[in-house]
Order: sequence, then C-alpha cells, then structure tokens
Amino acid sequence: MSYAIPKGARAYDVTGLGNALVDALVRVEQDGLLDEMELHRGHMHPVGHDQWNAAYQRVESFGAELQSGGSCANTIAAMGLMGARSIYCGQVGDDGLGRLYAERLQEACGGHALRITSGHPTGKCLSIISGADAERTMLSDLGAAIQLPDLGDFGATIQDSRMLHLTGYLLLGEPMRSRALEAIAAAKEAGVPVSLDAADPFVVETIGELMWDTIQQSADIVFLNAEEAATLCGTSPEVALEKVASVVDTVVVKLGGRGSMVSHRGSVVRAGVHKVDAIDTTGAGDAYAAGFLYGLLHNWGPAESADLGSRVAAMTVSQIGAVVRDRSRLSSAISSAGA
Repeated sequence: MSYAIPKGARAYDVTGLGNALVDALVRVEQDGLLDEMELHRGHMHPVGHDQWNAAYQRVESFGAELQSGGSCANTIAAMGLMGARSIYCGQVGDDGLGRLYAERLQEACGGHALRITSGHPTGKCLSIISGADAERTMLSDLGAAIQLPDLGDFGATIQDSRMLHLTGYLLLGEPMRSRALEAIAAAKEAGVPVSLDAADPFVVETIGELMWDTIQQSADIVFLNAEEAATLCGTSPEVALEKVASVVDTVVVKLGGRGSMVSHRGSVVRAGVHKVDAIDTTGAGDAYAAGFLYGLLHNWGPAESADLGSRVAAMTVSQIGAVVRDRSRLSSAISSAGA
C-alpha cells in the first residue's frame, strides 16, 4: 500500500486516538514487596478501581510520579514536545486524575481533544519499577479509557492532519474497536496515512487475525517488536519484516538491544542503539515511534528517522516516566539524528 504524507495547510502534523490512562510510576528497590502484594513480577495485572487504589496507597510512600499515559498518548505527547503539531483524543473521568491527564497533554501539545465523562473513573496504570533491573510490574484499571461512545468532531480533526497514529490496544474489544475503525475510515477518506503500533505481544496473540487484516487493509506504517513480529507471522523477525513489507510501505521491527530494522518502499536499513543505563523501560517503544514518525513528517529517510527513534527511546529509558519532557534534550537529539 503506497502512501504520501499530505503537504500544505493542515492544522496538525499528527493526530492520535487511544486509551487514556494515567501512569503512576513507583521505583522500588526490594522485589519482596511484590510477593507481599501477591503480584507476579514483570506481568500486567488487570484490576478494578478499588483494588488499584489499595495497591497505589501501599506503594505511594516510595515516591509516585503521575503522568499522562497510554501507549498512543505517550507517542503523541513526545511528538508535541519535539515540536510537532500534535493532538490526542481519548476519554477520562471527571475527577482529579482526569484533570491531571488533561494538564499533562496541554503542557506537551498545547491542547487536547479529550472527552470527559462522569460515568466512569479515569483509567490508570500503576507501574512498580524494580530498582535492580528496571523490570515493570503493572496493575491496570482501564475505567473510562475504553468507553468512548463516539468520535464526535475528532473525525474532522483527523482529516485536517498529516498522519493518524493508533495502537493495537484499541482493537481488543468494543467500543474502542469501532472507534479505531471509524478513525481509520476518516483518515483514508482524506488521504491521511495511518500509523499502527502493534503495542504488545498479548494483543497480537489475542487478535492475530484481526491485526493482520487491519495491517493489510488499512495501515501505511507499522511498528512491531521482535516478539510481536514473530507471533504475528509465525517466523523470525527478519522474515516477518519481509512478509509485512509485502503489504505495507513502511515497517519497523524493534530488536531491543540489537537496534531496529526498517523496510521502506523496498529498501531495508538497520539502526543501532544508543546505550544508556536503564532506569525505567516504560514507553521505550512509544518513544521510538515518536522519533521515527517525527523524521518521516520532516521528509527524513528511514535510516535518519530510525536513528532519531533510537535516540528518543534511549533518553526515555534513562529516566522515570514514558515521556521525555525536556524540550532542549529532544531538540539536541533531533539535531544529532538529522545531521
């Protein structure tokens, strides 16, 4: 599927639609606390609102950092901080966490397209980060995030942008699956390319056939990590890159410490990593996507775009939190990658 990034007068460089979750990030030096809380290290634990609050109160004294989160929002916020004209749509509750979420997006992007409901609490994800190796153990209460009843006027916003970015989480169930398909339809009608990040191996395992159909029929740019690529195609990441590239113009397979591979319109390039001491791996893939898409929007080649993605991902894992909010550091990364 061939695409062109629209030029000319559009209100936004990139729009994003996703599950709006507040990230509560806590670094804990002793993993014994996880056993006391009956949590499996390194796993995601779906919980209800009350259970989430009880867990948060248990670890809050270690020093919790609250930020806007959710995979798509992380990418959109990072792009806004890098200087792209970006806007994000999701749903939050009419509560303190929802207001904090809106403030964080406002700071990063200069605005937002959030929907606010009094019917559900704001969704949230508690990440307990191991001091030993930065491994994350998470508790997630999706709350209002997965209850968006319609796109409203965000469909028109998508059509006034140069790119739409989504993640596979939206495809897991209704009503968000329908919202994702509506957003894709709006983008296609206006000639807006669609970027899709598979988001998590669990997503690919759960809806592999739907994921492949969506990639084949609707995606122009696809992000996968090595495990997602192997699960989706039943083969090695290298062969998976070739298979997905047979139906999509731009495919990125992230290989962790081995860098990344990009197939762009028949040409394959590899990018290395920028090594740092990892403190928190939350959002590394989202940060890579932000850097890569920023490059594409500025007419960079795949190698330069992948290098910027690697630089922003490295900066992200060297801090607590999924989004680098230091605009000067991001500007330096852009200058170094584009040199």
